[in-house]
Amino acid sequence: MKVGLFFGSFNPVHVGHMIIANHIVEYTDIDKVWMVVSPQSPFKKKSSLASNYDRFHLLSLAIGDNDKIQPSKIEFDLPVPSYTIDTLTYLKEKKSDVEYALIMGGDNLSSFHKWKNYELILEHHDIYVYKRSGHKKNNFEDHPRVKTIEAPLLNISATAIRKAIKEGKSIQYLVPEPVYQYLSTSPLYKT
Repeated sequence: MKVGLFFGSFNPVHVGHMIIANHIVEYTDIDKVWMVVSPQSPFKKKSSLASNYDRFHLLSLAIGDNDKIQPSKIEFDLPVPSYTIDTLTYLKEKKSDVEYALIMGGDNLSSFHKWKNYELILEHHDIYVYKRSGHKKNNFEDHPRVKTIEAPLLNISATAIRKAIKEGKSIQYLVPEPVYQYLSTSPLYKT
């Protein structure tokens, strides 16, 4: 089985994330997509993050009963900040019969050389890259392990969603309906 790991803060998860996850699982050789909630990326500030479990809960609501996509809190018990190579090593030790691949935006591939042990990741794992607006080709795209995907993209940002919530504006249609319903009655992101 081939599992695509889609790491993110998902702060909050939005329809753009869900479209990418669904596209990858339906139009590539990946059997399942695990949407991995990252407690803290080494490249992001923690202060703007909702709690790990709030973000995981919203992701669970967004996915619903889709058996090809699942939320993952695998990094919750690993050291912070989260390094992808450490998570991949941990997963391989737990389930050596699963082939793990990465799913990332083209902007992340541009800075991939800054990742801890990026050479090992490239040596042992496929990377599925979806292009983002303003995407510029880089040297990694020619690597045999890197597969560029033409996924439908929406220019939605979690930052803009959090700002809209704070300002009392509707985020309906920007997030999956169950997430919208939950956030409508929750204090999350309102202060």
